Amino acid sequence: MLIADAGTRRRAHVPSRLGRSIRRNLTAYGFLCAALACFAVFAWYPMVRTFILSFQQTNLIDPPTWVGLDNFRTVVDDPAFGEAWLNTLEFTVLALLCGYVVPFGIAIVLNELRHARAYLRFVVYLPVMLPPIVSVLMFRWFFDPGPGLFNQILGVVGIPPLAWLDSTSTALISLVIVSTWMNLGSGTLIYLAALQNIPGELYEAAELDGAGVWRRIRHVTIPQTKLILLLMLMLQIVATMQVFIEPFMLTLGGPENATLTVAYLMYQYAFVYGGNYGAGGALGLMLMIVLLAFAAVQLRLNRQDRP
Repeated sequence: MLIADAGTRRRAHVPSRLGRSIRRNLTAYGFLCAALACFAVFAWYPMVRTFILSFQQTNLIDPPTWVGLDNFRTVVDDPAFGEAWLNTLEFTVLALLCGYVVPFGIAIVLNELRHARAYLRFVVYLPVMLPPIVSVLMFRWFFDPGPGLFNQILGVVGIPPLAWLDSTSTALISLVIVSTWMNLGSGTLIYLAALQNIPGELYEAAELDGAGVWRRIRHVTIPQTKLILLLMLMLQIVATMQVFIEPFMLTLGGPENATLTVAYLMYQYAFVYGGNYGAGGALGLMLMIVLLAFAAVQLRLNRQDRP
């Protein structure tokens, strides 16, 4: 009789445990509903809509007509197509040289400091807290060929003023400076968090072996943060290849298409060239495919490098 009562209690206990687990998960999914709704409305739906638009001819008022690959042919035959891709690739390379290496170096310096570390973290992260439009407008004054801050600094050291945004040789570099400054803080803090997870014993062993600063960075810091470095490389390439705010607010793709990027060309097709949303969608789909292919290749290579 006692054995039967114990079995009954166990059977009654299992459903109650299962019920609590279900209720706990339902509560978690309930908290996630808002985030899932935002992703569905502002991320997934635009991607699906862009895919459909790339095969249609529409002005978003009249009924759309299916045109197959005509939008892709229109985009590829445009002389600005090649210029936009070349400018985007050049911007990505320059932005990586600055926005990928500089935050890592600053994070190493902050990690070595013993005083005012919290204050300096705030100073480095401050540009991220500013709205992008505010940062861009501030740099527009910095780049002003007359009273701009940068030309005043050049004048102090005896260098002639530069036409930062009006010259084909400096316009793209100017956009890289703006982009690097705006995104410096987030990358620095991510690198700093990775550096603080490195065991101190590794540095102590390297110092006992007589390793200097550069050898410690090469043989301890970089190997221990390899996964974060690779992840940030992928994220920064994906972000920089979609650059839009800087050319839109500072140069409008000029001078002479020197700062025309793929994302800005998409905007021109959709909102400048008579509302050719199909061509803009086709160009956006091409950019998405390129970025997906790059991300897939890098993730596969990273998986092969793991032991």
